[in-house]
Amino acid sequence: MPDEKKFYQMDLAERLQHLQANSDLTKEELTVFDPQGGLSTAQADLMIENGIGVFGLPLGIAQHFVVNGRPVLVPMAVEEPSVVAAASFMAKLAQAGGGFTAKAGAQEMIGQLQILDVSDSAAAEKALRSAKAEIMDLAAQTDPVLARMGGGPKDVQVRVIADSAIGSFLVLHLILDVRDAMGANAVNTALERISPLVEKITGGRVLLRILSNLADRRLVRATCTIPAEALAFDQFGGTEVRDRIIEAWAFAAADPYRAATHNKGIMNGVDAVVIASGNDWRAVEAGAHAYAARNGSYTSLSTWSVDEKGALRGELEMPMAVGIVGGATRVHPTARAVLKLMNVQKASDLAEIIVSVGLAQNLGALRALATEGIQRGHMALHARQVAAAAGAPPEKVAALAEQLVNEGNIRIDRAIAILNEWSEQ
Repeated sequence: MPDEKKFYQMDLAERLQHLQANSDLTKEELTVFDPQGGLSTAQADLMIENGIGVFGLPLGIAQHFVVNGRPVLVPMAVEEPSVVAAASFMAKLAQAGGGFTAKAGAQEMIGQLQILDVSDSAAAEKALRSAKAEIMDLAAQTDPVLARMGGGPKDVQVRVIADSAIGSFLVLHLILDVRDAMGANAVNTALERISPLVEKITGGRVLLRILSNLADRRLVRATCTIPAEALAFDQFGGTEVRDRIIEAWAFAAADPYRAATHNKGIMNGVDAVVIASGNDWRAVEAGAHAYAARNGSYTSLSTWSVDEKGALRGELEMPMAVGIVGGATRVHPTARAVLKLMNVQKASDLAEIIVSVGLAQNLGALRALATEGIQRGHMALHARQVAAAAGAPPEKVAALAEQLVNEGNIRIDRAIAILNEWSEQ
């Protein structure tokens, strides 16, 4: 009996059949993964202004993820060839230590009011603190349904910005539990509602009323532990790979120039799932990088170390403001199918999966950089794009990519030359 094909060895039709057999998606729901069955131009026109069409991204499935003991098929929307492959391979390595353990904290977002023209900052600050209950009660009236679900306002905080380009002013933070939403609309609407009351209390003028994308009250932590022996490959021993990964991470922890690229690698995985699920990847990016600089110097979002048993231990903590209700998660048919495929019941479930993928992506980049170099695997996968860009018909892309890899010359000019040679035979 022939060996069963692995997922990456299947053609597109076979992969869709595999998903139908191994998920809750129906045959009809799977059609949204085809451009003809996904987001229509009519739907797109309702989502943005001046719509003219739909821009497609490749959508792949990262395999082998186990998050909090549950196997998960992870859809990723990304144009870079090696991202899905690296995430899948690292998730398979992580299975040797039980997969990923992830924990999301409270689903709280911060809304900010900028209060100007206050004659007595200390008195205004005291008055706002005294009126905390009144402010929260008014904010709660914005969305009674959210309050009934256990969400809504949780706190009011006041800060003084003492030295800015325009002098001193007050900032009020409204802390809002947004439950399973990303929360931007809920927060901004609540801020609009409380602004007149805040002006009355302070005697000042409210200018900006906007949420903060530094969602540091909505943190998620993912960890994995991989036995050293599971890291061995080719001529590299397991403890050597472990130690090289830690040495490579230490560079990013100490140097912002390296940390920027290090964290970009994390976001390769994070953004791909955020986009696939219909969430705001720009907000997630902004929050992640602001959090990486929270102590005054930009540094690594992840931490890698050796545990007491000699295994490699990775940890990634970052803000993760994503939702499963509202916005594109409700309107975009592919996003709805993606969420169903991952079987997420709460926004925190989705956040835990996303941060686990970010940690896997980070491990893949560090492992490659610290051992064989990042170009070997990346360029081999990139060869198919080069072959297609050179004008190879679909039935010749695989053969052309294979020859480019074998020659070690993955360049579009060489691909064109090979195609010309084939046409003359």
